[in-house]
Amino acid sequence: MAKASAPKTPAWLAAALAYVPQWLEYQMRLTEQPGCSVAIAWRGQPVLEAAYGYADAVVGQKLTPRHRFRVASHSKSFTATAVMKLREQGRVRLDDTAGQYVDGLHPEIAAATIAQLLSHTAGIFRDGIDTGYWAGRAPFSDETRIREDLTLPPTIAANTRLKYSNHGFALAGLVIEAITGEPYGDWMAREVIKPAGLVETDADVPLPASARLARGHGSKVLLGRRLVFPGDQSTHALASATGFVSTAADLVKFFAQLAPNAERSILSVASRREMTRPQWKDAFSAEPRSYGLGIIGGTLDGWDWFGHSGGFQGYITRTSVVPTHELAISVLTNASDGMADGFLTGIMSILKRFEAEGAPTARTADWTGRWWSVWGANDLVPMGDKVLLALPGMLNPFAKVPELTVDGADEARMTQAGAFASYNEPVRRVRNKAGKVVELRIAGGRSLPEAQLAKELRRRYD
Repeated sequence: MAKASAPKTPAWLAAALAYVPQWLEYQMRLTEQPGCSVAIAWRGQPVLEAAYGYADAVVGQKLTPRHRFRVASHSKSFTATAVMKLREQGRVRLDDTAGQYVDGLHPEIAAATIAQLLSHTAGIFRDGIDTGYWAGRAPFSDETRIREDLTLPPTIAANTRLKYSNHGFALAGLVIEAITGEPYGDWMAREVIKPAGLVETDADVPLPASARLARGHGSKVLLGRRLVFPGDQSTHALASATGFVSTAADLVKFFAQLAPNAERSILSVASRREMTRPQWKDAFSAEPRSYGLGIIGGTLDGWDWFGHSGGFQGYITRTSVVPTHELAISVLTNASDGMADGFLTGIMSILKRFEAEGAPTARTADWTGRWWSVWGANDLVPMGDKVLLALPGMLNPFAKVPELTVDGADEARMTQAGAFASYNEPVRRVRNKAGKVVELRIAGGRSLPEAQLAKELRRRYD
């Protein structure tokens, strides 16, 4: 199910939002993911919400946009926001040390600054000496266990490289509690979640009685079927690193507020700039990545973005903001092999291409639809004065695909295509007696609606 809503969007964005759900529907069928929830915001307000598949695939419970997900390390962005708010109130400085607020730490960890905790440069181990809680073998660590782990020395010297640490953010949560004199979740709910206008977000479980939680799922590879992970375990003292539960709509509202050019935010422009600026690069990432304060940054084909990702048992999630275009995108999946990263990258690629080409013209606008051959599906996607012969089975459905120039009501020509495609050959729409387009002729081939091709193949091969 998909839902588009106000505010009124630019024409190119409206056209992109019309295609994104079509592409995602195909991707969900192709990848056999149990569930996926997506939201896109423009200028801080959701303009698209969509949900596909199941909240619980075993019992067949349908997923809706109102189902909440374990969004895991998105929690770090909330925690960093809390610290920056306390900093604006004059209650903490980024160069304060952890030991000024939390006692009993190893001396080198006590000397780590708040900025080093939030930027993953304190050198602290990632998850402690026993990480069974990530596999469901043990409960998440409580404060006593976290404090015991933090008596151990860091694994590298501070400020030598980017080194991700959940325990570092657990320590940041203890710092917040020490400054505020309140439990982390209570203060976050009142001072961050509510002021940000979020109504489907909690710092950890248990959730309100009215909330619906999408269940996590395992991969099919090991057992040939997916097991359901309840996803309702408390993260205790690790909530500030990985406890948050939210929806895609709430996440795009929140992360959009962290953009320095956002019109509304619970933080000052200066704080947002400090959080989102690339402070440390990940030299070993396959794609350009950096980290600010509780924020991941990167670039996709010229679009700079910031946001965060999350991994919890049975959940993979990701959110990105493109400040220059005032866009925020969140993709939540409920499987250990969830496609959140690939789906979000695909959505950004779709948005970027529509922004570059513009909305369809009157001449191209009705060249639409999904057309099937034995080789799979092609989507006719009009934008500007051209029509793309898109590949919905690809994570970037527009990458180097043929482009059509419309010559008449039902006549076009492939005016841009690779050497192995049918460059400069005709593309023609075929109509029935009622005037409905029932077939697409691509060069010498015939593509049909899904049901018609399925019937033909069954007749020929079953």
